[in-house]
Amino acid sequence: MERIQNFINGVFAEPTKGQYIDNYEPASGQVYCQIPNSTEEDIEAAVIAAEKAFPIWSAMSGEERGAIMMRISQGIEKRMDQFVAAESRDNGKPLSLAAHVDIPRAVSNFHFFATAIEHVSSESHYMEGVGVNYTTRKPIGVVGCISPWNLPLYLFSWKIAPALAAGNCVIAKPSEITPYTAYLLGEVIKESGMPAGVLNIVHGTGQSAGDAIVKHPKIKAISFTGGTKTGEYIARTAGPMFKKLSLELGGKNPNIIFADCDFDDMIKTTVRSSFANQGQICLCGSRIFVERSIYNKFKEAFVARVQQLTVSHPSDPNAKMGAVVSKPHMEKVLSYIALAKEEGGTVLCGGHQVNLPAPYDNGYYIAPTVIEGLAYDCRTNQEEIFGPVVTITPFDTEEEVLMMANSTQYGLSATIWTSDLKRAHRVADKVHSGIVWINSWLVRDLRTPFGGVKASGVGREGGWEAMRFFTEAKNVFISY
Repeated sequence: MERIQNFINGVFAEPTKGQYIDNYEPASGQVYCQIPNSTEEDIEAAVIAAEKAFPIWSAMSGEERGAIMMRISQGIEKRMDQFVAAESRDNGKPLSLAAHVDIPRAVSNFHFFATAIEHVSSESHYMEGVGVNYTTRKPIGVVGCISPWNLPLYLFSWKIAPALAAGNCVIAKPSEITPYTAYLLGEVIKESGMPAGVLNIVHGTGQSAGDAIVKHPKIKAISFTGGTKTGEYIARTAGPMFKKLSLELGGKNPNIIFADCDFDDMIKTTVRSSFANQGQICLCGSRIFVERSIYNKFKEAFVARVQQLTVSHPSDPNAKMGAVVSKPHMEKVLSYIALAKEEGGTVLCGGHQVNLPAPYDNGYYIAPTVIEGLAYDCRTNQEEIFGPVVTITPFDTEEEVLMMANSTQYGLSATIWTSDLKRAHRVADKVHSGIVWINSWLVRDLRTPFGGVKASGVGREGGWEAMRFFTEAKNVFISY
């Protein structure tokens, strides 16, 4: 059985203690490779390598760093089919999704920040008759990037690319559930001409490798995407060490549908925003609020479309939905469906595990599930499920739907469907969310800030926000 390795100081390396973790293929439920169970000794080796590389990497011009990052972008693109197949197998998502979203976005992330570094400008503030203030931005040093399992290479590169572009050296840990494309990235890094030790990829669990990254005194910043509970722990642990923190956490996103919307466009997009990547995207609209006058029309049309979604193994060209990422996650999602029934909800479609023929009979498949009849403040409507489960709820007034939409601890994204321009701006302004899409969903511009409010996180990623996070500002005053 294949054993993937850590990538430390420019070479692939076995874990220091020689321990490995089984990596399961979600589509079949079978172990198909093993990954390092790294410990603090491996993190220490990575930090030593990064410290040695930092003077070299940070001294390069932005243009020089950008040229290397462009070669990384091109290297992923040249091996597109290999990366797509690996991402699909590791995560359980259909090949078509990995080919059209995950890997192309990873290519774009490296490309964007490779060029963005050449356009960073410094600020100056003239004080008439007194002098001039100017602000410089310098890389932090050694930083830690910890990414989740739902969009593995996409979000891995989303963190790594701006950190590298800004001149930092990186200790990066992919999810232990979906490690394979991060392993392949190490091969591309070797071919890119990047100095050894600039990017170190260490595999392992959050409790071991991730915790060692968070606690290491020489890692000065942590960028983390994952669950809110883990984010709370990181904040408690790293805060007293005065590390910079960027935490992109959970979501329970509202999809607000007014009667004057473009109904056909809304229905098509709402199916996608509910069940893309098996509902395992932090931006999915899991709570759908529909104006009462079109509620029955929406319910009938929506359920009919959802029932047409084919759940199958990732390589099936007809698959619209694949497997969820792991057996424990499947059991968690199914437990929430059971909870919804206990709370008085009615399952309109789905609500069960899907059993495929061999060799996929042990895979982790769930039918896309639509539930109605729940109170807006019940657990099903308040807690993050992160799977192919949505609830639908009617509303009568703008004030009522805003109250329900804003009732959770989360505030990551929201979607609003209306043809009334004034209403669109008004509701977008009042919804508690870091990102709002009007008459659309998941339209991403890499220049814009990304992140949430309340328990959905701290800080912003993307564009200049990411470049600012991975640098320290220094103000210099010159007297006349």
